[in-house]
Amino acid sequence: MTETYAVDTASADGYDADGVRPALDLLVWDAPNIDMTLANVIGARPTAASRPRFDAIAAWFVDGAEDPGAPVQPEVEACVFANVPPQHATSLQRWVEALRSFGYAVFARPKLQPDDDIDQSMLDHISVRTHSHELRRLVVFSGDGRNFAEPLEDLARSGTEVVVVAFSEVAGYAITSELLQFVDIEDVPGAFAVPLDRVRLDALPVDGAWLRPTKSLRDAAGAFTARRS
Repeated sequence: MTETYAVDTASADGYDADGVRPALDLLVWDAPNIDMTLANVIGARPTAASRPRFDAIAAWFVDGAEDPGAPVQPEVEACVFANVPPQHATSLQRWVEALRSFGYAVFARPKLQPDDDIDQSMLDHISVRTHSHELRRLVVFSGDGRNFAEPLEDLARSGTEVVVVAFSEVAGYAITSELLQFVDIEDVPGAFAVPLDRVRLDALPVDGAWLRPTKSLRDAAGAFTARRS
């Protein structure tokens, strides 16, 4: 879907009638990574109440693209990349349609093997946009430094503003980078209907905080004993 979408929204050579590539702010969302890291952060399977609100994120992204001094505002595009296990295709249909109604394009790929992933599809789409447009700002929702750190830093060196949005607990690659900007996803206004059940080590109260266990002590001990036997 991404390749078709890219062709449908860009001219054949990537330039407008005046021979200038249009400015673009692009958002890409790594759905498997954000979903997995959210579960790790809250220590439970995400529910509707604890999942991010895509309408609020769209509003934050579009607001950040506004350039009062520019004669023409940059184009904006947001894409969600998702793996779809065949057994979950029906249940995910409503989620995909909701994303599309919020203005997001969706690249959906069947997850047929455990290691099937969409990271390369995300990088391919970013590459398409760097050729079809002047990529002014790239916002990447992913905590996956293994696959994204190097290409994102290369883009930042080339002059693109690159912002990584993820959870601070799992996005060390972006937090420590001198080239990338980092935003904790919970700091996006309205991203969550209620505060997540987490205590961030980068925002501890001055008197300290207790971090509750995410698994019972007996369950953890039992799992260890089972592995040894």
